[in-house]
Amino acid sequence: MNPYLAGLALGLVLLATFVFVGRGLGASGAFSTVVAVGGEKIAPEHAHANSFYMGYLENGFGSPFKSFLLFEVIGVLIGGFLSGMLAGRLRKTIEKGPRISTQGRLMMALLGGGLMGVGAKLARGCTSGQALSGGAVLALGSWVFMMMVFAGAYAAAYFVRRQWR
Repeated sequence: MNPYLAGLALGLVLLATFVFVGRGLGASGAFSTVVAVGGEKIAPEHAHANSFYMGYLENGFGSPFKSFLLFEVIGVLIGGFLSGMLAGRLRKTIEKGPRISTQGRLMMALLGGGLMGVGAKLARGCTSGQALSGGAVLALGSWVFMMMVFAGAYAAAYFVRRQWR
């Protein structure tokens, strides 16, 4: 898709979520809701004594499917799959450079995903929530966060570039 049209479409989707749902886009809230509701089902006393869980449980979520963010994440997965299928890019593969094994690439992906998850909780939001929703309302912290994400990526690229050559 043309990146300008994709950006325009994403901006309209973001505007629609602010208008119709009263909040922006983000993915980490969906995972937090699933964990909080699951924790309440397994250990209700612990969940109700935990202020983090209660932030999600007080919203009346008896089921994670009452959170629109979970449907957002499911929609992103389905949309990505359909986009790849329609563009003829859908195939089972592991993208990696010639100097890293498949197992090494998967371990780095797992480590990177774990660090992103921890970072999302520390930042009180994922990169999509910070960049899109926070950036859209001109939150200074979101803009600083995104500048640091890019700076960190460029700094890390120096150390892992040999694995892609």
